Amino acid sequence: MILGVGIDVVDVARFGETLTRTPRLRERLFTQQERDLPLNSLAAWFAAKEAFAKALGAPVGLDWQDAEVRRDESRQPRFEVRGTVAARVAELGITSVHLSLS
Repeated sequence: MILGVGIDVVDVARFGETLTRTPRLRERLFTQQERDLPLNSLAAWFAAKEAFAKALGAPVGLDWQDAEVRRDESRQPRFEVRGTVAARVAELGITSVHLSLS
């Protein structure tokens, strides 16, 4: 059973301008491991996190850093969740999350 579907699209240039205009936003949105990725990847990671939040019902209080985009051994993207996001995932009884990046 699918509990939620989220999708999000980010204009890379506009996202880059936003990060330049608001430097602390990078620290708020991304974990230490994510912050130094190229702009195209940061935009995709942000879109993935935004889509995930939507799939979870976008509850108030989710910490962006509690959902980290990682790649497994075969380079497939996946979420590593903790804290506020892990609590919401558990509350909804989610056992599996599918992630696709474009």
